[in-house]
Amino acid sequence: MKQKRQIEVIKADITTIRVDAIVNAATSSLLGGGGVDGAIHRAAGPALLEECRHINKEQGGCPTGSAVITGGGNLPCRYVIHTVGPVWHGGNYKEAELLASCYRQSLKLADTQGCTSIAFPNISTGVYGYPKAAAAEIAIKTVQTELPLCENLEHLYFVCFDEENYGLYVELLGAARVSL
Repeated sequence: MKQKRQIEVIKADITTIRVDAIVNAATSSLLGGGGVDGAIHRAAGPALLEECRHINKEQGGCPTGSAVITGGGNLPCRYVIHTVGPVWHGGNYKEAELLASCYRQSLKLADTQGCTSIAFPNISTGVYGYPKAAAAEIAIKTVQTELPLCENLEHLYFVCFDEENYGLYVELLGAARVSL
């Protein structure tokens, strides 16, 4: 019998979270950007950028809805999973499907690497303009469907940098911590 999976919502800086893998809301070039992407690159140091350059050279970056994995550099995690969320264009350009794919692909990569814990930021809700409430609904629904299928993952954290996202996730989950 599989053990219960824990989902927890916390308000924090994702670069300080001690888990096996953190997820980076990356740009398709993987070479850093603003928001959470820039913060992760700054905190991880040059080793992360070098790995991302190698991936970019080998496969031409990372398409929207996909994910790739690197080491954690100077971060307190073993891995960084880089996923490229969709830019919001009104909801008629498969944004919901692409956002759900970010969560699915990230979970699969982490589980394949034997990770027992993973932390997600609020993908696409910053400069990419995805409405926060809609993004939170997709994130939670996707994770609640996919996490029980994972062999290794036991703990999942939604790491919210701002109070608005934190409140949305707690409200949608009905608590700051739930078991599946």
